[in-house]
Amino acid sequence: MTEAAELKKLVKQLQGTSDQADIVVLLNTLKNGFEVNEAILRESKAGLAVGKLRQHASKEVADLAKEIVKKWKNAVEKAKLSTGGGAKGVQNGKDRKGSVASNSGTPVTPTGTAAKLTTRTSKTDGVKGGVGDATRDKCCELIYDALASDSGAPVELILKRAQGAEKAVYHSMGGTTPEYKSKIRSLFVNLKDKNNPDLRESIISGEIAVEKLPHMSSQDMASAERKAADRKIAEENFHKSLAAEEQQAETDAFQCSRCKQRKCRYRQAQTRSADEPMTTFVTCVNCNNRWKFS
Repeated sequence: MTEAAELKKLVKQLQGTSDQADIVVLLNTLKNGFEVNEAILRESKAGLAVGKLRQHASKEVADLAKEIVKKWKNAVEKAKLSTGGGAKGVQNGKDRKGSVASNSGTPVTPTGTAAKLTTRTSKTDGVKGGVGDATRDKCCELIYDALASDSGAPVELILKRAQGAEKAVYHSMGGTTPEYKSKIRSLFVNLKDKNNPDLRESIISGEIAVEKLPHMSSQDMASAERKAADRKIAEENFHKSLAAEEQQAETDAFQCSRCKQRKCRYRQAQTRSADEPMTTFVTCVNCNNRWKFS
């Protein structure tokens, strides 16, 4: 069995299990049992599978996935430098300086700083929007830049997704309207977010269909961490609003069973079905005793 075939088999096992212990075992096998190159990663799609686990709920799994992705990226970049792959590229059968996509679809990266080695764009990959309209081509290239920034996927696949996303927005917004441009900018910002690699990988892999993108809000596209933070803020605001309601609704209609005072705060909430009476929550201002009744 070839290296790529063995890797593909492990990737399939990784995608088919949710058991944390099994995932750790498989990740350690991927980390220590394979010497990868770009062709093997591209054929096996191992980079996409492991990359998704960088946001896993388990810190052990997430850290191990990050370590593997970093190791594989370094191996690919080292191989490119050792072969001089970034000195020249081929586009439309002609050599030119800079970085371009080869005829095989392998992204070729120019020599230079580490940042240049790890950041891909439509310019470094030598691709164009390919639509034939200047505005749409530029927007397509923006989406490509966001998707490709930290991806090891083939140029053709990323370009296909970028063109599909632009086309979906174009038809959804009725042309190159102000709404079209605004949506493209929103997509670029959310897809480019360095803390949201899962979104990019899900689109490139096809897990999220590009046709859905025009209808996704910024909240829909947010990273798991951002969604969790937003939920926490919403919960805090909710509790603050309840506290504000309690302070505003003061009454002497209730007598505290503990201190016998009548200065209380109260609020009401529908805690059961709609045809049931509301529940009243009462707090004594004097001794902070709390009780409720329906």
